[in-house]
Amino acid sequence: MRIIAGQFRSRRLRSLPGLDLRPTSDRLRETLFDVLAAAGNLQGSVWLDLYAGTGAVGIEALSRGARQVYFVESVKRHARLLRENLDPLAMPDAFELHEREVAQALPLLESTGVVCDYCFLDPPYRMRGSYERTLGYLSQSRLLQPASLVIAEHEKKFDPGERFGALVRSRRLDQGDASLSFYRLA
Repeated sequence: MRIIAGQFRSRRLRSLPGLDLRPTSDRLRETLFDVLAAAGNLQGSVWLDLYAGTGAVGIEALSRGARQVYFVESVKRHARLLRENLDPLAMPDAFELHEREVAQALPLLESTGVVCDYCFLDPPYRMRGSYERTLGYLSQSRLLQPASLVIAEHEKKFDPGERFGALVRSRRLDQGDASLSFYRLA
């Protein structure tokens, strides 16, 4: 697994053996960032990377010019691995790592005035209820602004839903066994 483009292009990211951690594939990340680059400027953007795992998506965003990324990862050994992937970047002011459950981290981030341009969430596929809870919370939070884009990675055979309160899916992109659903505020 590597960073696709930008400042940290070709930098390798560490992962863990086995199926406990499922990083977003290089190919799917490349597709995601191609779509985002075509739709707008990533320079200076603020990101939430929820259920961050290795941090591949958030680190790719930093590499491509994001100003700030808030990583949320509750599994201790995944958070330790994420720190190992972040430390060599030497950009400590460009990210925060919150080692807690997403349901705890979102209200905390909201209370500190964080507003994101992009929110990426990729819960373990077996945690299907996490999509509804997280997207439902985001739909009524101050973490999003009218132009914010929420992207959920999920299994191709699973549909997280078309609408969560004010969040409405605007696009679904399937690639291999995975899919990306893009949501905007209605």
